[in-house]
Amino acid sequence: MQVRHIPANTGPLVVMVHGSSWNGLQFDGLARSLQAEILIPDLRGHGAKPGRRGDVDHIGQLEEDLADLISAKTKEGQKVVLLGHSSGGGLVVRMAGGAYANQIDAAVLLAPFLKYNAPTTRVQVGGWARALTRRIIGLSMLNGVGIRALNHLKVIEFNMPKSVLDGPYGDLATLSYSYRLNTSYAPRMDYMSDIAALPPFLLIAGVEDEAFSADQYESLMSEATSQGAYRLVPDTNHLGVVDTPATAAAISEFLNDL
Repeated sequence: MQVRHIPANTGPLVVMVHGSSWNGLQFDGLARSLQAEILIPDLRGHGAKPGRRGDVDHIGQLEEDLADLISAKTKEGQKVVLLGHSSGGGLVVRMAGGAYANQIDAAVLLAPFLKYNAPTTRVQVGGWARALTRRIIGLSMLNGVGIRALNHLKVIEFNMPKSVLDGPYGDLATLSYSYRLNTSYAPRMDYMSDIAALPPFLLIAGVEDEAFSADQYESLMSEATSQGAYRLVPDTNHLGVVDTPATAAAISEFLNDL
């Protein structure tokens, strides 16, 4: 993974997990507004050095990569906060429910993807993504009986804005995912169990989010856990929630209280 590092002498280690199709550049502004040590990886399959763009070696590899990064970079006694936006938030939830949960002390979820069938998810994620549903169903059935030979096949495509694709960083966009990457990037089928395993967390979403129903997060997630604090930001959409000053202020307050 390519990793950006913003050092700090004190405070927690905040690992920022970018959303689907993009890379760690999305956090440049937010990272510099926080008083903490920051790590911003480009997840495997993404960014300027993707390996195989849109793919990983096996389901679960994104969690393994994050666990290795945290193990290598955490100072003795330093708390670790895993922050994720959109699918990156989904990966944070997945990691909390998996084998590496003990590496996370707290989480920040920015408009997280919880699951395709969660009440928070709009149809086709508000037009942002097109899932190849029949292929996903078929591959899920094959994986259920231990057949993984076709997990490299593409199962989702992203509608990245033309203005981004034509811009200076357009070549860094990842426009489709394999089954194994897409599965690695989201909570498990029993997503409520992953949610229940979250450490203390802050969830922030924009009221005008086009991809997810922001007002559904608290009612859904509070069924599984009482560990969360929820903030809705007015006049803010799905991408805008990352850079709005209200988000930085809420995260700073959350980090100070750890």
